[in-house]
Amino acid sequence: MVRTKDPAIRSLLIDRAAQLLAAREPVTLRSLVAGTGVSTMAVYTYFGSMDGLWAAMRQEGFTRLAARLATVTSTRDPVRDLAALGAAYLSNAMAAPDLYRVMFDAGFELEDAAAADGTLHCLVATVARATAAGRFRDDTDPLELATRSWIIGHGLASLVATGPLPQQALAHGVPLLTALFAGAGDDPERCRRSVERGWRL
Repeated sequence: MVRTKDPAIRSLLIDRAAQLLAAREPVTLRSLVAGTGVSTMAVYTYFGSMDGLWAAMRQEGFTRLAARLATVTSTRDPVRDLAALGAAYLSNAMAAPDLYRVMFDAGFELEDAAAADGTLHCLVATVARATAAGRFRDDTDPLELATRSWIIGHGLASLVATGPLPQQALAHGVPLLTALFAGAGDDPERCRRSVERGWRL
């Protein structure tokens, strides 16, 4: 009889690995299952190997990011929405900085790269909305501008959530995004107001 895998155990092991990383403790088979009530075989059952666990952690990071981005409500102001998506990205990183760090470890393949790409395409679609609304120039490349916006968010996350800068540095997101979006054609003052409304961490 084949047993159905329990997703709760999978999540438990992923969270446990993230906790070990946060505590700067080595992630080994024994340390991973210590205190969880499951055996070391669970790692092989659910992930195939320790490398499989790391890949699953990467995927889980993007899954949680997608869930956080999905909480951002679309409004009549797509530039505000772009800033709000950036703020959600930062909030996700701040909530689980060690899992966030693993997300971008390209040494381990993602289980579902398309699902991870969806987090960027959420930004792409919002840039397209802003362009259609006349906020950005008609020749704006949605993927290019979304990528630049992502770079700003990732830079701040790396420097604050997992790096040396204090949380107050997140406020730099407002002038950085305002400059980016104004450069794409938005009115600078209107843009600043929109970004400030969306950038609520």
